[in-house]
Amino acid sequence: MTMPTLLVLDADPLPRLGRLTGRVRVEHTDEAGLAGRLPSADVLLVWDFTSRAVREAWPGEGPRPRWVHTASAGVDHLLCPELAASDTVVTNARGVFDQPIAEYVAALVLAMAKDLPRTWELQRERTWLHREGQKVAGTRAVVVGSGPIGRAITATLKALGVTTALVGRAARTGVHGPQDLDRLLARADWVIAAAPLTERTRGMFDARRFGVMQPSARFVNVGRGQLVVAEALAEALAKRWIAGAALDVFEREPLPPDSPLWDVPGLIVSPHMSGDTVGWRDELGVQFVEMFERWASGRPLPNVVDKQRGYVPGH
Repeated sequence: MTMPTLLVLDADPLPRLGRLTGRVRVEHTDEAGLAGRLPSADVLLVWDFTSRAVREAWPGEGPRPRWVHTASAGVDHLLCPELAASDTVVTNARGVFDQPIAEYVAALVLAMAKDLPRTWELQRERTWLHREGQKVAGTRAVVVGSGPIGRAITATLKALGVTTALVGRAARTGVHGPQDLDRLLARADWVIAAAPLTERTRGMFDARRFGVMQPSARFVNVGRGQLVVAEALAEALAKRWIAGAALDVFEREPLPPDSPLWDVPGLIVSPHMSGDTVGWRDELGVQFVEMFERWASGRPLPNVVDKQRGYVPGH
């Protein structure tokens, strides 16, 4: 039996694939070499999940891998029309980031409610200024994105006593449909964006949506940067249409030093770290090895992406 070839689109540190020794031929490539190596690969591991090289290299000549796995929850960075139309199976790292992101969102909610950023600023200034914080229990939240991450966020906020509504692609038990979003936004104290990036969600949080929110509302995006029209958010904060916001994802990453978002009043900027906890890369490696073992034995793969929708269905 011919040993399959696994091609890894590298990023530091490299994945730990020791359990696959002797069972697969592992080859490594950078972005520049990807197109030339694709025809000889049976499996592609997109370890560098910030790269868009797959979108550019996939339409070339020759055979293509039968399976592509990305070490990320989102797949927008690799899906192109040619890959979507192919027989190649695409999987993602669903399950690794759910709880860490939910905890990060809860931390942001508590930090904004208790005015912790201002407390740290005042401490550096050696200024004693008593203020009153907001009680989180009893407030209302809308979580947009009904996948595992959105559901984990919902459960974590409910544990804090927050009344939470979950909005998904279609209405079903426990999930509101898009037609309910504006009504829910108008009553929400917290609006959490955790949706995948698709043509339906791109730019969904625009000037009109921020205008629907109440002046005391705060907005958090842990989904994809392109869900938000950044200029509209900056204007909403500057004009105090909403009370505050936190962005962990951006259309361009890293966020350039000259980006105006750094100086927007009431905006917390973090470097796409909400899902990254100590040992997360090892978890991604273990997940892939287990999935490879299933693939090699002919068993069905988990986390199979619907390439037309752009996410794993069933949520």
